[in-house]
Amino acid sequence: MSVMDDLRVEPGPGAPRGLSVPAGELTEQFSRSSGPGGQGVNTTDSRVQLGLDVGTSSAFSDTQRARVLDRLSSRLAGTVLWVSAEEHRSQRQNRAAARRRLAELLRDAVAPPVPRKPTRPTRGSQRRRLEGKRQRSEIKRARRRPDTD
Repeated sequence: MSVMDDLRVEPGPGAPRGLSVPAGELTEQFSRSSGPGGQGVNTTDSRVQLGLDVGTSSAFSDTQRARVLDRLSSRLAGTVLWVSAEEHRSQRQNRAAARRRLAELLRDAVAPPVPRKPTRPTRGSQRRRLEGKRQRSEIKRARRRPDTD
């Protein structure tokens, strides 16, 4: 683990003044990245995994925490959100990319849900639906046994 600055999340919906995640709450892990790297490919730990325990972080209000846990539930390991970056050859660039990615995820996750605007089916869609039902009814009627009259 190395020295880091606080993670700054830009202001947006759900966080009008932005967020500041204390550096002590972030966990960084380094490993070898796959892909091209020249002579240093097998010696440099350039892949960065950045983690944040959303459940215990002091950066969120209760409402924001609930939104993040709900919206990012598929990405969480328990309550820890992990982001990795390995697209650059240098560890420094990958650390910056991971921090940007985490900040963007958090900014999107704390935004309040956009209410659904109720709509009505169009006249054409209603007509097509009823026509389809009539056609299906005809098909089924044709399958019946003929009357004995």
